[in-house]
Amino acid sequence: MNVFFFGCRGSTPVSGAQYQRYGTATSCVGIGAGEATSYDDARAHGAAPSLVLDAGTGFTNLEHVLGGSPFRGSVCISHLHWDHTHGLPFLREAALPGHRVDVYVPAQGAEDAEAVVNRAFSPPHFPVSIRALGEDWSITGIETGTMELEGFAVTAAEIPHKGGRTFGFRVSDGRCTLAYLSDHHPLSCGPGRDGLGEHHRTALALAQGADLLVHDAQHLASELPRLAYLGHSAAEYAVGLGLAAGAKAVALFHHDPHRTDEQVDELAARLGDRGVPVLAAREGLVLSLGEAAGAGSAAGR
Repeated sequence: MNVFFFGCRGSTPVSGAQYQRYGTATSCVGIGAGEATSYDDARAHGAAPSLVLDAGTGFTNLEHVLGGSPFRGSVCISHLHWDHTHGLPFLREAALPGHRVDVYVPAQGAEDAEAVVNRAFSPPHFPVSIRALGEDWSITGIETGTMELEGFAVTAAEIPHKGGRTFGFRVSDGRCTLAYLSDHHPLSCGPGRDGLGEHHRTALALAQGADLLVHDAQHLASELPRLAYLGHSAAEYAVGLGLAAGAKAVALFHHDPHRTDEQVDELAARLGDRGVPVLAAREGLVLSLGEAAGAGSAAGR
């Protein structure tokens, strides 16, 4: 299983030289079954991912691995905040002839899933609806449970986050497992042993024994008293959850939009010796999960 990081920034895209190494685009992670060590390698060997988790502005970075071919795959949206959906209409390869884009979002009660998504993608907020992008787009509301998508078992489980129903995902190909908790507010379940939030049942189940835990690290522990109201996690919590769940490696993700490359470097270095390998996810990184720990330690520098 290959993991492609197409967007790692939280809340809003950024620009500037101080953000170039870890990236400027918002949340988007691809999962593929082929062998690849880079975007270029994936394009050359036809190993583009067919399963995508979230479609922030990083969704457009799939163009670097598709090589001009139409995108055919499934997109699982963790929740419907802007920074996880705004890339959907901008990937050109998702509108080329031959495309297939199956989008799965957390069900919003009895409300039609496509109607919910089109609140953001229709006038006066946006010029066209999602359906205008092509005939082979579908939008489906899902409940918690396990689905078979693109050759992977994908488990969706509800996790706490402020401002709408939010899922974490656990993805397995039968050999390797990725846990993805991009936006997570564990403090809403209680302070936990260290005051950073509970290692609650759902989070532990998603992360249990995962080869890689990709986790919300928008804040520092020292920032939580001031910023916890935004509904995110501390990087220290992500590492603690990885340890408690027996994950083999932890990828800090959803970086604060104001956190510079140097600051992310410092954070990853500070948290890298706590009993589990820690890397800071960066745009352009491709990991083979069997090699995640070694690749991660290199990427954190």
